[in-house]
Amino acid sequence: MNSTDTTDSAGTPSRHLSVRIDRPVQEVYAYASNPANLPDWAHGLGESITKVGDQWVAESTLLGRVVVAFAPPNDLGVLDHDVTLPSGETVYNPVRVIADGSGSEVVFTLRRQPGTTDADFERDATMVAADLNQLKRRVESA
Repeated sequence: MNSTDTTDSAGTPSRHLSVRIDRPVQEVYAYASNPANLPDWAHGLGESITKVGDQWVAESTLLGRVVVAFAPPNDLGVLDHDVTLPSGETVYNPVRVIADGSGSEVVFTLRRQPGTTDADFERDATMVAADLNQLKRRVESA
């Protein structure tokens, strides 16, 4: 697992967390872009997910009931998704699956939200790293 901290032009810190997966980019993207697979690898987002109308709704002990909306299917490896929290606030999460030789690298950009404490930001980064490592285990064992 790799991570890099950056700050945008507005001074908002971000952390880029990445993992290398020994599978072709198309295979990783196909698995990770399917919202039905989220509970198998993205435990930080939710323990279960169901399609309600045209929305995917995840249930999480930590976050409560959230709506997850992915970028449209694409050939570029873009897995960006919005998570709408019970408060109505929407958090944008940039994620990319990029080719790395015969394998892939998945990069998640964790953006620090206003009012987030150092401890909460570190907790979020730890959860994202765990999710990416679980994605690696799931896809490589398939």
